Amino acid sequence: MQNLKVIYEDNHIIVVEKTPNIPSQADKTGDMDMLTLVKNYIKEKYNKPGNVYLGLVHRLDRPVGGVMVFAKTSKAASRLSEQVRTKSLKKVYLAVVDGKVEEKGILEDYLYKDERNNMSKVVSATKKNAKLAKLDYEVLKYNEVKDLSLLKVNLHTGRHHQIRVQLSNFGHSIFGDQKYGTRGKGKQIALWAYSLTIMHPTTKEEMTFEDFPEPVGTWCILK
Repeated sequence: MQNLKVIYEDNHIIVVEKTPNIPSQADKTGDMDMLTLVKNYIKEKYNKPGNVYLGLVHRLDRPVGGVMVFAKTSKAASRLSEQVRTKSLKKVYLAVVDGKVEEKGILEDYLYKDERNNMSKVVSATKKNAKLAKLDYEVLKYNEVKDLSLLKVNLHTGRHHQIRVQLSNFGHSIFGDQKYGTRGKGKQIALWAYSLTIMHPTTKEEMTFEDFPEPVGTWCILK
């Protein structure tokens, strides 16, 4: 069984840590993905014959690590997907960004996704297919020697590459972001989905799961 960090599991959901650089679901690269990885874990742990049902409820960008929830039944998948649609499923991120940032703030931009290069950019609100993107952030720490800030980021909308694009446009790109960044080329992106809040699909209990990256490399700023 490939190493998998399980944060929580019951008969309806399983919450795991997504390892950076593993896709959320299968893509054209053919690389191992989280959906298959968790399916294999369930199949082996419970000795299940045949195909294992597992519902993909939300995604994280391939280079990003952190908390993901999967549904173990179709009913749980439907109810969790509805929480994604109504924005009651909440993800909070940690990001290490270039420069010194003000203590807290809100970013509102209009984003346009260019399908040709799979990148998003900030555009005018009047541009066709532009979508409103909103997040708020709070500075947790500043490293004066490295001129890097640790931010806690709350998403209000879920746009393609939203945090990465908005912070880059703000002048504080994420360290190690190969697409939108200015510093840390060749390094692992310092963006991590550390907190996930859901309403349990059957018990209706609000549950929050947290998982922090190891304080190594760029994440030493967590110490």
